[in-house]
Amino acid sequence: MIRTTTMSSLRCTTRSRPASRTAQEAGVPEQSIIVDPGIGFGKTLDHNIELLHRPREFTRLGHPLLVGTSRKAFIGRITGRDVGQRTAGTAATVALAIAGGADIVRVHDVEQMVDVCRVSDRIVRWSFLADADTRP
Repeated sequence: MIRTTTMSSLRCTTRSRPASRTAQEAGVPEQSIIVDPGIGFGKTLDHNIELLHRPREFTRLGHPLLVGTSRKAFIGRITGRDVGQRTAGTAATVALAIAGGADIVRVHDVEQMVDVCRVSDRIVRWSFLADADTRP
């Protein structure tokens, strides 16, 4: 039996005809295109983890990467928490997505996630930001 992973399925789709090319041919400006792997939509727990584990395969497509994990069911499956109690799990996925190259995150708990994003982004992009920011 051959196991097809989510990434191999997505790679096959993006190699045969990238959606970005279709969008550009339809008149969408290149700078308006973002990549969203669709975490949670018809995927298993393992599929979602695989997508979060391999974000560089999406950033290689040359467009900003959007990751939307906020309060998703897979976080509940891992933590055992109800949807309204998944803020910490969401924070973990947001920090890891940023570490993996995500440029945009979709979240529900904006106030808390702004802090997660600021800290994660500062650590991940430190060498670039250090040159521009001389604050201690």
